[in-house]
Amino acid sequence: MSEPFLLGVLGGMGPLATLDFQRQLLEATPAQSDQQQLPSVVWNVPQIADRQKALAGTGPSPLPQLIHGIRVLNQAGASHIAIPCNTAHHWYEALSEASAAPILHIVDATLAALEQEANTPQRVGIIATKGTLDAGWYQQKLAAQGIEVVEPTPEELTQWFVPGCYAVKRGALKEGGELLAQQALALFARGAQKLILACTEVPVALQAVDAPFLHLTFDPAQALAERCSQLWQAN
Repeated sequence: MSEPFLLGVLGGMGPLATLDFQRQLLEATPAQSDQQQLPSVVWNVPQIADRQKALAGTGPSPLPQLIHGIRVLNQAGASHIAIPCNTAHHWYEALSEASAAPILHIVDATLAALEQEANTPQRVGIIATKGTLDAGWYQQKLAAQGIEVVEPTPEELTQWFVPGCYAVKRGALKEGGELLAQQALALFARGAQKLILACTEVPVALQAVDAPFLHLTFDPAQALAERCSQLWQAN
């Protein structure tokens, strides 16, 4: 008999993105009743130190708080852990070492899902924090598949991405969506055929303004939710 399945979600980064991830877990699971839905325990604590500021050297490291959340989820009996925040994966190795339960990697889930696409794009744009872009996780794995990457310029990050992201965090979804749509259009203009929305605030913002290009985007949080659902269904 397999071990009991209980997904731990290390959330709060931000809280709206965590709630959206929980919705995606429900939608990814073909349940016919409450009892068939994926069981989860969620650590949705927004007081975790700002990841972007930490990586920019202008704020404290969130690692102690992240490790605390991981330990709480382990104590709650999590069999697997998901982190629906791309930038937090900067501390993935340290968190994995602190966790008895395996931590699923959002980039691996995304690239595995992209490989299942009927028509693999040749040029993919990435909308993400500077920390995620600097880490190169997506770029390296896309390059290994022979896919060219289109990245935001430093000026675009300053003008559109950063203010758009923080607009979402303060609840101004339409304002954030309008700014992030400008970032998306700039990537399309430079030849991107599809976009990976590698920051969990971006999909909810673009949905808020009903961006006409949403069908050309790929949501890593959704890919992660689908991977979690697959594990639950196989349990």
